[in-house]
Amino acid sequence: MSGQEAFATPLGGIKVIELGTMIAGPVGCTLLGDFGAEIIKIEQPKTGDTLRHLGPFVDGESLFWNVDGRNKKSVAIDLHRPEGQELVKRLVAQADAVVENFRPGTLGKWGLAFEDLIKINPKLVMVSVSGFGQNGPYAPRAAYDRVAIAFGGLLNITGYPDRPPVRPGLPIADYQTALFSAFSLMMALYERDVRSGQGRHVDLALYESIFRFSEAMTAAYDRLGDVRQRQGNITSAAAPGEHFETKDGRFLVLTVANTPMFQRLSIAMEEPSWLSDPRYATPEARWRHINDLNERVGCWVKSKSVPELQETLDQAGVAYSLVYSIEDIVSDPHYTARRNIVTVDSPRIGPIKMQGIVPRFVGAEPRPISPAPELGQHTADVLRNMLGLSDETVGALAQQQIIDLGRNP
Repeated sequence: MSGQEAFATPLGGIKVIELGTMIAGPVGCTLLGDFGAEIIKIEQPKTGDTLRHLGPFVDGESLFWNVDGRNKKSVAIDLHRPEGQELVKRLVAQADAVVENFRPGTLGKWGLAFEDLIKINPKLVMVSVSGFGQNGPYAPRAAYDRVAIAFGGLLNITGYPDRPPVRPGLPIADYQTALFSAFSLMMALYERDVRSGQGRHVDLALYESIFRFSEAMTAAYDRLGDVRQRQGNITSAAAPGEHFETKDGRFLVLTVANTPMFQRLSIAMEEPSWLSDPRYATPEARWRHINDLNERVGCWVKSKSVPELQETLDQAGVAYSLVYSIEDIVSDPHYTARRNIVTVDSPRIGPIKMQGIVPRFVGAEPRPISPAPELGQHTADVLRNMLGLSDETVGALAQQQIIDLGRNP
């Protein structure tokens, strides 16, 4: 690429030690690795990250792990043993940052709390991810994604008013927290390198990634006494708005959030009288009549096939989408054009299609994705190259089961 970067690796040269399992902390590191950071993932010998053991599986290999464990190095060290803890401290001494998601107090038992590590590396940035944060009455509690969406207020407003709360289809608290962890790490590194010259400890709770994005619920309760409840697929921010069934049995999302969009829909539906109807003159008025509007739009959508709807709505400039399955996604030309799906060659199970790297840096190609490593795949290389350990020392540590070399001695 003449005059352009070959690959978008703005985080090249940043070294991150990852201490944790599953999604909230580790996927934050995966995002950093997507853009060139060197991620050294510390895993427990023999078992490794819990994500390695979650399906679906191909030939005994977790596809979940292969997607979320990419672009990092696996170093298997027993954190329960003093010799293993010492190895981690020596690695941290050469790192820019640590990301961990153990329950508060756990790392302190191993001499790996921030207060311990900052003495070794005064410029260290450490991001601690936990269910309820490092302080507060609930700090000692265990938590997972569904606990976080319940405590953060999302579960209560998800579903229909006459039915129990419904879990979102993806572990959204885990993934939003992962994004926050990567974001906060970069902020802390910027502060260190540009302003303070000192390290920083970041405290991030799983539920906070949900609560922070809970729209105006807190303000509405404070000033209006409003306690938002489940509303199904409707929202006061968009009327009409629903998941409407088409003539050929697909579901179409139409959500009209402003008056210009409502005018376009009225023209597309050949309903010019709606433009002068006082019931539909403002977003607030349309919300008061959303059931009537949704019924009329639903009848119109039901009378037409998907191709007819796409042509009509595209011409009118109305925002819409079919409800896509993964089968629809992998065959859609837009996903192909933007290279949202890439193929990564796993040395164990062959080529795997997965999500590409986002966002895109204009003028630079996304970096090639390194396949998720085997447990302990990089133990020997990292200990030799970073710590200068001899082959004999590495072998002795493996013999004592302090480290695991996997199949790569």
